[in-house]
Amino acid sequence: MKNGFRQSMAWLHTWTGLLVGWLLLLIFMAGTASYYREEISRWMRPELPRSSVSSEVAAERAIAFLQHKAPQAESWNVTLPDPRNPAMRMFWRNPESMVKPPVEGEKRRRGGGRFGDATVDPGTGEEVAARETRGGDFFYRLHFDLHYIPVYWARYLVGFCAMFMLVAIITGVITHKKIFKDFFTFRKDKGLRSWLDFHNVSAVMALPYHAMITYTGIVTLMFMYLPWGVNVAYPKDEDAFFSEAFARLADIDTPTEGTATALPIQQLLDAARAEWKGAQVSGFTLYHPGGANAVIDVYQRDGKRLSVDTPSLRYDAVSGALIEASPLSGGATQTRGVMYGLHLARFADWGLRALFFVSGLIGCLMVASGVVLWAVKERPKHAKSGKIGFGLRLVDALNIGAVAGLPIAFAAYFWGNRLLPVQMAERADAEVNVFFYAWAAALLAAFIWPKRLMWAWQLYLGAAMFLLIPVINALTTHAHLGVTLRTGDWVLAGFDLMMLAFGAVLAYCALRMQRWQPALSAAEKKKRQAAAAAAAKAQESANVEANA
Repeated sequence: MKNGFRQSMAWLHTWTGLLVGWLLLLIFMAGTASYYREEISRWMRPELPRSSVSSEVAAERAIAFLQHKAPQAESWNVTLPDPRNPAMRMFWRNPESMVKPPVEGEKRRRGGGRFGDATVDPGTGEEVAARETRGGDFFYRLHFDLHYIPVYWARYLVGFCAMFMLVAIITGVITHKKIFKDFFTFRKDKGLRSWLDFHNVSAVMALPYHAMITYTGIVTLMFMYLPWGVNVAYPKDEDAFFSEAFARLADIDTPTEGTATALPIQQLLDAARAEWKGAQVSGFTLYHPGGANAVIDVYQRDGKRLSVDTPSLRYDAVSGALIEASPLSGGATQTRGVMYGLHLARFADWGLRALFFVSGLIGCLMVASGVVLWAVKERPKHAKSGKIGFGLRLVDALNIGAVAGLPIAFAAYFWGNRLLPVQMAERADAEVNVFFYAWAAALLAAFIWPKRLMWAWQLYLGAAMFLLIPVINALTTHAHLGVTLRTGDWVLAGFDLMMLAFGAVLAYCALRMQRWQPALSAAEKKKRQAAAAAAAKAQESANVEANA
């Protein structure tokens, strides 16, 4: 390393961050939004009720609904309401004999009619006619599936970016030997130095979070990236590995036998809670409903568990006898479950979830300032030659389209949820298309004119779109701030208030960008000082001659 170890690490830090920086920004922004995907989903389906009933009552109403809606189904799956999601979500699997072939020219339904689903109000037991939307789940899937790219390749691409991010974090720590001093240093209005200070502060402020979220993100897909061990140990049945490694109950694939009346669902859930010493139930799956061989799997709620792997119990639904419990996990499985749980943060209460969210936003600022910093450093070199090169122009356009354009896309997604017709066919896909159309327009505008004013215009547009979201919400629904603040519905009110906060921050950034003037280089300062001194000397000589 002819330039020394730290200089080599600085070079590696720059290029590993820059090459994937724009995609990393999308991954970070979508992943950060995912911490509130339940709340986002609820806001995007304002028709959902705000019912509050016990899990026993909700389960009884779920069974009654399914007995009427899907009496011939092979299995029923019910997710009970919780504080973050007050509605019940349920799925069922119909027998093959009930599946009708699609009509020619008609789009085949999901699963070809084999599967059904419904969202039910636990307070009334009636199905809720809520608008079709992916809600917050879109951001969750986007941050590792990238939507339009085939899933297999998308996850490899995300893993590649995560590895680059991990390298950038490690080399960044090595490069900044005065890392704690840098954390407390910010020089305002100093051009390149200000950008570097801002990047350092945003990186160090949440450094443990950045390292944790990047490494655990890779771990979540470890079996996809490193499948060879599983292939060797289980050459013919990979599913057996996952059942054993993750302590899952075996699948039920036997046909229904005879008929019998199952025990009341409350009795079965009470038995599971007693077995778990009072832990709450998140949902259940009933196989062969109405059959003599009906069995029910009961799942424990995540609660405060760090691990994403939660216990489950299987009962004979007719006799109530405990058939089996999910086996205890080994050390490796528990470690992987905890890392996965840290990445998802399902265990977090409202305060810790907010801390994760803020740390994610700081991560977005770190990535954004990093890609902008490269352009700021390169611009003086191009200015000396009097020509902006293709590389710098490309980076400028990508910076504007990603850093300023992505907020426009996020806001457009929420606009689409409120403005698209509620009964529109394929409505959820249309909302997603609005997101990408808006982002594509921002990128196109940035490539056409990658100038400083384009930064300001896109930031102003993003600010206006976020600030108008509560207004559009008030004009199109009854779940607006005038109602939610009065009734204490802080999930919906909090969403609208956060939109106003994001809009205000973007407006401030736009104003700063509009008024910003690049700092003078040292050479330019000396040149201007010499010119000022010469002018003063000339003025002094003129004054002397005039007095003479």
